[in-house]
Amino acid sequence: MVFALSLSASAQCSLCTKTAQQLGEGPAKGLNNGILMLAFTPLALMAFLGYRWWRSQRPSQS
Repeated sequence: MVFALSLSASAQCSLCTKTAQQLGEGPAKGLNNGILMLAFTPLALMAFLGYRWWRSQRPSQS
């Protein structure tokens, strides 16, 4: 859900912004999407590990 909402977000640093301006509209969007995908992967991994930890710490429901 967070990834779907962040598609219109601008994830470029100042150096990447200057490079994207020189590339044009299409490659700039691709660069921005690549940056968002690189940010999404570690966040999804941390969420998965956090969920697994939370499940292991819950008291058993017998």
